[in-house]
Amino acid sequence: MSTLALAFDLGGTELRGALIGRGGEVVARVSEPTMTDAGSEAVIGRIIALADKLLDDHPQAKVIGIGACAPGPLDPKAGIVIGPPTLSGWHNVPMIDILSRQFGLPVRLENDANAAALGEWRFGAGRGAGSLVFVTVSTGIGGGVIADGHIYHGRRGLAAEIGHMTITGEGDRCFCGNVGCFEAVASGTALGRRATQLTAPGDGSVLRRVSNDGDVSARHVVEAARAGDASARELVEAEARWLGVGFTNLLHLYSPEVIVMGGGLANGFDLLAPRIRATIEERAMQAYRDVPIVPAELGDRAGLVGAASLILWEGEPGTALAMVQND
Repeated sequence: MSTLALAFDLGGTELRGALIGRGGEVVARVSEPTMTDAGSEAVIGRIIALADKLLDDHPQAKVIGIGACAPGPLDPKAGIVIGPPTLSGWHNVPMIDILSRQFGLPVRLENDANAAALGEWRFGAGRGAGSLVFVTVSTGIGGGVIADGHIYHGRRGLAAEIGHMTITGEGDRCFCGNVGCFEAVASGTALGRRATQLTAPGDGSVLRRVSNDGDVSARHVVEAARAGDASARELVEAEARWLGVGFTNLLHLYSPEVIVMGGGLANGFDLLAPRIRATIEERAMQAYRDVPIVPAELGDRAGLVGAASLILWEGEPGTALAMVQND
């Protein structure tokens, strides 16, 4: 069997694992809900269990290392998950050290949005671009930047934490404790919260019907908007405007060749794109307005593929990260 990497994507909703080939192909895949409130020890225990399952199910696999990605902030060189606001009990967790000791393999750790950016740049919507900003809009908002063929890390790998750009002085409080974060006003969670507040159980609205009279999610809003519901379409317009404001900031900050939008809300990209584009036209300086805004191509595989490429493309552009081996 060809050379493979184990890859893990620790998301705010789902924990994914896979065996990935050098061409970005997914050979095998497993997933389960992320135990966000269980603490780091329990979640890492599940990562180890999923890794064991993948290895047991594919005993002939030639696995040369493990690539993992997780929500920031984290330090990819030190291999430490510093304290993501979406995961309870994660404070300076030495993830590389734990996994490398467990499996005796080289391990790389990367911010989940950086890994997805790398995946889309190598194998997806960003192929051929010299620079790229990837924005994942899902439970939260994350970002990854490829500049001159390299992940832009900044000090301690903390750069491009775009979900916590302050883009307004109002709104609900963010997971991080601040008010006005991009994530707090434009994430899928924020969209679902606005839709839930706009409606009530049993009110007969399309939004409540598609949610089976429970809390409304961003997915439900997109579904109702596709069905022509006026309230859902207004919510989508407002969401797209906030995304346009955030994307305008990213254009001015990084001047990429392309912005790639991924995450769960990218399933509604066709509904969101016109207002995103119009907002950029209104707010961006002239020189930045022609940058394409495109949907991601790899879907929820992007983080896995990008994390695996940290192992499989060692020494290639974008992968100059520290390697920790078992003692």
